[in-house]
Amino acid sequence: MNILVVGGGGREHAIAQSISNSKHKPSLYVVMSKRNPGIASLCKDYLLADENNTDRIVAYASSKKIDIAVIGPEKPLASGLADEFEKSGIGVVGPRKDTGKIEFNKAWARNFMKKYNIEGCPEFDIFDNEKDMDKFIEKLGNVAVKPIGLTGGKGVKVMGDQLPDIDSAKEYARTLLKDGKVVIEENLIGEEFTVQAFVDGTNLAFTPPVQDHKRAFENDKGPNTGGMGSYSSADDVLPFMDKEELEKAQKILEDTVDALNKETGIQYKGVLYGQFMLTKNGPKVIEYNARFGDPEAMNVLPLLETDFVDILSAIVNGSLSELDLKFSKKATVCKYAVPEGYPYEPAKDSEIIVNGIDDALRFYASVYEEDGKVYTSGSRAIAVVGVADTISEAENIAQSSLDKIKGKLQSRRDIGTEELIKKKVDHMKLLKAA
Repeated sequence: MNILVVGGGGREHAIAQSISNSKHKPSLYVVMSKRNPGIASLCKDYLLADENNTDRIVAYASSKKIDIAVIGPEKPLASGLADEFEKSGIGVVGPRKDTGKIEFNKAWARNFMKKYNIEGCPEFDIFDNEKDMDKFIEKLGNVAVKPIGLTGGKGVKVMGDQLPDIDSAKEYARTLLKDGKVVIEENLIGEEFTVQAFVDGTNLAFTPPVQDHKRAFENDKGPNTGGMGSYSSADDVLPFMDKEELEKAQKILEDTVDALNKETGIQYKGVLYGQFMLTKNGPKVIEYNARFGDPEAMNVLPLLETDFVDILSAIVNGSLSELDLKFSKKATVCKYAVPEGYPYEPAKDSEIIVNGIDDALRFYASVYEEDGKVYTSGSRAIAVVGVADTISEAENIAQSSLDKIKGKLQSRRDIGTEELIKKKVDHMKLLKAA
């Protein structure tokens, strides 16, 4: 079997590693924009190309007689790459453009949730003029401001430390209006968590829940990033939630897939990611992604006991219900090393030195390799993942590994620590008691 992975980041390194671990021993091919050394070491062949160049990617896949293509990042999905693979007779793990727009167009996603009465939708409205928008912001009082399109997790701003008051919320929203419509919605208060599911068009198979940390700096301060790190628990739920709350989030994703099929007439196949806020009134949907999260993929894929290639085949063939999806009962902590100055003025073309081998998993992300040396390219550089019986043990493994990586780098040391997790547990207790 020949399998193609599109994308060259940390998420795609985790996907490639899981494919390489398969008992089926498939031949792995990759299309990436820069040579990721971790991915390159795993594949039979790779193409360095623009990941949004659908014609070139499909031609490469056809020349290598690819059986299944796995699309990692969001931009190739938004470019319609899954549609082109299907037209060429190549099985694809990644939704077609008309269903994937649940991520690509935030206004469409909110209207879609409203139309089909999907639970967890916050109060919102969509604007193309300042006057009405300002009135709605004043009405809600505490808002989140969202550009409609893809922003790599960095375009959304919420009132609080990012937007100190209503006037700053209005000002930021006006800057976004210059590029199109703006979504204004109530600012959800609670704890964020992620639920991801494999989807074969009808059936969903859920992965363990994860909590990502998008803020750049410790204690959840600073601007949003693509994600500085994340953790999962050896239990079925995260420390601040209960099983019923997780099941409600999973039901929202099931209802979303059913509604997408009705709305578009196209079966959603691939991975569906729900980013939720656990509020005192239960889980609310912050947003959807039409693919694995980065870093969340690096928490859940290493825990798979079911063969990943069998899962990919089941997604393509619509047979997920025949698989018994199993994960190791382990905790994970993922921490990203990012260039100094990230995300404002990140150091670029700076060498990274990885010393020794330890118990952590390492996934290369936004780096490139030249003459046997690895360099930063301006975004998140390398992720380490600790896997252990407890979150605390996993955090120690991850941090120990991170300390061995040298270069002009920075990271968040607090992710997965007992102190930060206790803050989140206490926060939810306080909200629910109010």
